[in-house]
Amino acid sequence: MYLCTQHDLPRFPYEQRTRGGLRVFINPNQMITYNNHTEKIPYEKAPISIKEQVQRLKSKGLIFDDEALAEEYLSNISYYRLRAYTYPFQDNTNPENNHQFVRNDIHFNDIINLYCFDRRLRILIFNALEKIEVALRAKITQNYSEATNDSHWFQEESLFKNDTYTKDGKTDYKYNALMEDIEEEVGRSDEEFIKHYFNRYSDPNVPPSWMTLEVVSFGTLSRLYHLLNKDEQKKAVAKELGLNKIDILENWMHAFSNLRNCCAHHSRIWNRRFIVNMVLPTNADYPFLDRNTIATTKRNKLFAYLCCIKYVIDVVSPHNDFYSNLQKLISKGGPLLSLKDMGFPDNWKYLSIWKE
Repeated sequence: MYLCTQHDLPRFPYEQRTRGGLRVFINPNQMITYNNHTEKIPYEKAPISIKEQVQRLKSKGLIFDDEALAEEYLSNISYYRLRAYTYPFQDNTNPENNHQFVRNDIHFNDIINLYCFDRRLRILIFNALEKIEVALRAKITQNYSEATNDSHWFQEESLFKNDTYTKDGKTDYKYNALMEDIEEEVGRSDEEFIKHYFNRYSDPNVPPSWMTLEVVSFGTLSRLYHLLNKDEQKKAVAKELGLNKIDILENWMHAFSNLRNCCAHHSRIWNRRFIVNMVLPTNADYPFLDRNTIATTKRNKLFAYLCCIKYVIDVVSPHNDFYSNLQKLISKGGPLLSLKDMGFPDNWKYLSIWKE
């Protein structure tokens, strides 16, 4: 089996997309900018065999206790995917130094343990987000259906903001784009209840909200909630979760949908800096974080996301095992796992949101 290796294109631990290019932060004091307008060169790196991949990692200073087992892992995970987990432990400041490991005690098994921790963490988070997503669909549907006495309330344009967007020089309402996406997603659904609606009913052109909002993506559901006017129904949905500001839930839904996609597409999350900064409430109805912790928490790191997930999951699924399962995962994370890389403070177990 042969595989392309791209040493200069891993998913960087700290990155920011800008109009000028990709700005990469190797550490807080170093920055490299890859400008979109610099002269490009042909890609000429040749694929290498799995045995060669092992030897290349050895030449960089990684220790192998069982090369045959390592080859088996690389045949199922891939050198390039694993690169995201070796990268933080290599010297990446100068490509000419062969990306040597900065420590001489790192074993291939340590990298695998970190990879497995990340995979299990994605599964834990994905399961929690499923419960949150289902609950949000139910609460939005119920509140607006009852308040409007309309099965298709989401087709009532007056319920939504008049926000606009511009694409290819043309300006249109975001509501129109939302409705187009909803119709498209419903049309792609192969759920039996969706087929039944279209086989039996001629109008309206999409099923009622309790069917439609069951099959649209979490991202589309987030956009729908964000575009709704700030009325009593929108406040009621947030209040059912113990949130006293609509903006908080808008932000959380946006962030959760992005995190959910990272989990669904098997992306690295353990040391990622997410594109959506979490808004952390200071006046939530239920135990959350104290003001001092909120002031020092990095909003784009996983710890902030986990706190918000824990808050909502405790409301929609009391007596859940999210915290205990998270503790078990951390205890088996291996020697390379650093909670600091995920934004955890040293006293995280003693914060209100994490107390059992």
